[in-house]
Amino acid sequence: MRRRTVLATALAAAAAPGVARAAAPGPSVTRTGTTTLDGRAIYFVSYDGLVNNNSFQKNGLLTYKGYQYAVWYTADRNAVIGRRALGASTWQTVKAGHTLRYDDSHNVISMGVSEIDGRLHLNMDSHSDGFTYVKSVAGLMDDPAGLSWTASRFGAPQSTLDGLALTSRFTYPQFITTPEGRLQLSYRAGVSGNGRNALAEYDGTRWTALGEWTSSTGTYRSEHGSSTARNMYLHGIDYDRGGRLHAFFTWREQDGAVMCASGGITNHDTGYVWSDDRGRTWRNDAGTVVGVTGGADRVSVTDTGLVVDPLNPDHSLMNQESQFTDSAGRPHAIISYVPGRFGQCTTGYVADRTANGRAFHVRKIATGGWRKTEIPVPLDSSQRTRLILDRYDNAYAVLPYGRIAGASAASGHTDWKLLYDAAGLNAFGEVVVDETRIAQDGVLSVMYQEKSSGTTPSALRVADFRLPV
Repeated sequence: MRRRTVLATALAAAAAPGVARAAAPGPSVTRTGTTTLDGRAIYFVSYDGLVNNNSFQKNGLLTYKGYQYAVWYTADRNAVIGRRALGASTWQTVKAGHTLRYDDSHNVISMGVSEIDGRLHLNMDSHSDGFTYVKSVAGLMDDPAGLSWTASRFGAPQSTLDGLALTSRFTYPQFITTPEGRLQLSYRAGVSGNGRNALAEYDGTRWTALGEWTSSTGTYRSEHGSSTARNMYLHGIDYDRGGRLHAFFTWREQDGAVMCASGGITNHDTGYVWSDDRGRTWRNDAGTVVGVTGGADRVSVTDTGLVVDPLNPDHSLMNQESQFTDSAGRPHAIISYVPGRFGQCTTGYVADRTANGRAFHVRKIATGGWRKTEIPVPLDSSQRTRLILDRYDNAYAVLPYGRIAGASAASGHTDWKLLYDAAGLNAFGEVVVDETRIAQDGVLSVMYQEKSSGTTPSALRVADFRLPV
């Protein structure tokens, strides 16, 4: 979502007086190649997902200073870090010194870069318990061509952030880099249905806990019943080029009494908050302060002005989907659920989403309101979709199985169509997208794992697609 690269050619053409400008191209993808990370990566299905390809992991794949990095678990459960020069067909790999503890797809590996000192950071293997943290030596990310890719470049695995313990109930690590080059870590403290989002920050010398910024308390009422505990699930947490921090989210209630049927899922509503002070203070869409990180007042289900797309818990709304910002800093998100035309009560969220689930593009428009457009491609899956925007602000939804749909900025993102049907990929379901590469060289990289059965290992690959230039 962060896109620091200024699109010099396009901006210069727009600014030059008297120069005729060609119409911006619409969305397109051209597959340019596929590389193999691991011919036998670990494979087990848990919570309907794979530990190497849960799309909410941030980042499982990232690009920095001309090199791309990937993380995964091998068939023998070793955590591995790979890198390649952009465009290279082979990857260099090193072991991170940690082995996966449980067959739990939540226990993903996430990467982040602290630009302030050129380190690569990894947080892994956590689901409402402890985590494992590994960081590289300083400067490794600044001179990839000059520094060898060896295990000696990484420190020993830790159960803290250099001594900062955070919480014993830790899940969903997401690294984000501030405009100043500091590294922040977003995570959930607590458990599903009763948890709080929190932030920590690394300044190049040490980690500091900034504190929790969401509340799990308050009463939510639906037409079926009420709940007094919950957690906020983030669709993302990302800085735009202007330095604003954006976060779309859904709420998940602890008490199933809020649903029409026990086989559904208690997620409801799509909300949005933002921060202009590096995540210390959170505001709703209108700009009203609704929470302070580490303070007594935190973002709560009872706060007004949070919801940008209301939906009750009866439609199997998915959590942790996707978000991005356009060149003007306007936020966009993908959400998915079973629309009301298929009924007003899902009774089994996996089966119902697979049969009738649809993804929707929600975005802020120039006049200040919100718009939502259905993407006319059935999910055929219970799983998540990823969103990216290209340099012309065309939108792309990377659907389950690696299918790609697109919509043009010129249409106001209303002309969604399938651009790539993923024939031949044999991808399991969710995929991981390199959000950081698009701005650097106009390529969309998608990491996917091939379908297997039981616990038989399968190939983990990265497919590259050229976007409009």
